[in-house]
Amino acid sequence: RPHSCPRHPGARTMLPLLLLLLLATAHGLNTIQYTPTLASSSLGGLITASTFTLEQPRCVFPEDPSNAVIWLVVAVPEAVPTFNDSVEPGSPERAFQRFPSSAPAYMTLNTTLLNYPCPKRPGDITVLRVGSETRCTKDDSRPTCNGPLPGPGPYRVKFISLNGSVPVAQTFWSEPITLRTAKPLGDIPATGSGHSASMIALTSILSILFAILLAGLVAMLAFWGSDTYGGSSTFSKPEAVTVRRYNTHHVYDQPAARL
Repeated sequence: RPHSCPRHPGARTMLPLLLLLLLATAHGLNTIQYTPTLASSSLGGLITASTFTLEQPRCVFPEDPSNAVIWLVVAVPEAVPTFNDSVEPGSPERAFQRFPSSAPAYMTLNTTLLNYPCPKRPGDITVLRVGSETRCTKDDSRPTCNGPLPGPGPYRVKFISLNGSVPVAQTFWSEPITLRTAKPLGDIPATGSGHSASMIALTSILSILFAILLAGLVAMLAFWGSDTYGGSSTFSKPEAVTVRRYNTHHVYDQPAARL
């Protein structure tokens, strides 16, 4: 009876990876030693409830072929081990509108190396906002839409370079990226010390009293203004002008002409 070797528990898991490696080799796909990363933490809005920001892959892909198009692949972690690089962007299996229900990954943000110059030019913004388009979210004619992500994730991403429809180079997959989630109102802790609730109430009361005082002041000023200009003003009678009568020395009364 031949001796049977016990199966390694990870053998079944490694089989899809070996198949993908063979497929990549058949296509001449080159894996680049680069892992996509989130942008600098100093950038505002690095991760939101529907977007995240990546560093651009500067000085990563080779310049040959020069007409290659670089795509960003966004996938759920479960799709990474069996991801098929030969599926073209814009196909139903890679459509954003079907992600993640019937399409476990989609491809977006296609561009050429001209938009990823190396080295970085002074003043260049070298980040990519994933999930920033809203108009094409439900537009089936835009399967490569960079639409808002449908949930907190997590998600994993990689960059891939295509020469026509043939993949020629790719990066490693990123670490899982989890988006922010909105907290229920009851879970938001009160800020400040334990007296914050009473301070808020006191501030509200003072604001109301100030508004009442201001309204009373405005009404008083309006009353005084109407009393001053409402007809009680007196006007002085214009002084009579006296004109003195005088006779000229060279004009005298002439007697009536006689017939």
